[in-house]
Amino acid sequence: MSRKLTILGLILVTQLVLIMNSCTKTTTVVPVSNSPAITTPVSFSTDIQPILTKNCAISGCHSGNIAPDLSAGSAYDALANGNFVNTTTPSNSTVYLWLTGKEAIPMPDGAPNNPSNINALMLAWITQGALNN
Repeated sequence: MSRKLTILGLILVTQLVLIMNSCTKTTTVVPVSNSPAITTPVSFSTDIQPILTKNCAISGCHSGNIAPDLSAGSAYDALANGNFVNTTTPSNSTVYLWLTGKEAIPMPDGAPNNPSNINALMLAWITQGALNN
């Protein structure tokens, strides 16, 4: 009986090792934004906040439970004062890296890639100084 258990244990350990070795990450896919650069003025309240409200500040996401709080009335302060924007190097802004999938999975999680052209809008807003306008 103990010999059967030993053989069964060896088979299970071998299968576990094979499964673990076959599940390795060798490539990270980063979506490329083919959106044209936005050169017109971008307003936080008119252009950015409505997209954040619709796609990010939803239950279980960035509506106050998970930082940054992107709900209306809180989003600007959360982004500007939480070190999520870098006006010196806008493409290195944490919020932009999250949106494009360069920092983690592309945001918004589970939504179509780049809804409402948010990546280009966010980059343009940060490039234009990340104003509370």
